Amino acid sequence: MTASPDSSPDFAQVRAWLQAAQHVAVLTGAGMSAESGIPTFRDAQTGLWARFNPAELATEEGFRAQPELVWNWYAERRATMAQVEPNAGHYAIAAYQQRHPGRLTVITQNVDGLHQKAGSTDALALHGNIFQDRWLDLCFHARHSGRVCAPDRAQADSPPRCPDCGNLLRPDVVWFGEMLPPATLHAAEQAAQRCTLMLVVGTSGEVYPAAGLAHQARQAGAKVVVVNPHDSDLDGVAHIVLRGTAAQTLPALLCD
Repeated sequence: MTASPDSSPDFAQVRAWLQAAQHVAVLTGAGMSAESGIPTFRDAQTGLWARFNPAELATEEGFRAQPELVWNWYAERRATMAQVEPNAGHYAIAAYQQRHPGRLTVITQNVDGLHQKAGSTDALALHGNIFQDRWLDLCFHARHSGRVCAPDRAQADSPPRCPDCGNLLRPDVVWFGEMLPPATLHAAEQAAQRCTLMLVVGTSGEVYPAAGLAHQARQAGAKVVVVNPHDSDLDGVAHIVLRGTAAQTLPALLCD
């Protein structure tokens, strides 16, 4: 197991940057939730699901072609994630936010809601939330009266449907080939550009535009610190890389 780096000179330097920072942005990825037992998208493709490729389970085209199949896949993932609890890293971030209101912004690529479950406020979920739904298409009422039906009006089915026009509910997550929610991405970019310290935790740095936020932060003059037990594509952007997991590193880092 990777030892906590809390006795290293680099760790002490990051602590000093944190104490001086006017605003902190924390960008988290799949590694943040892995310590809680959340399997990655591909790791969850086992058993019945192993024979399906991502285009069948996580694209709009796949959903339209086989809505019941995709809905049931997400229902199984939801049931698994609902049993998972935040880890010490999630709680350390939330506790820091409570001690320093308005000073730290959470930006996450994860859809599991664990930051929110730990008590983080206003977490910017770039890829959505797997426990929420939205309509697949513009609903009948929105087209004709401007009134959007609430998802809870949907009739129970697999997937649920609008009782008026048959519109389907889909998980409110960003599928392959889709744009990130514009308002959420804009808020994340603002946080990246105004922070004086960005912590990049548990992300491979391969997925854009999320990974681009670290580049934006550095270009705007922020110190960038990667917290990851493994190499990442953002190591070269970082001023310091702390080789540790979120649950091992963040409680000691965010303890003031």
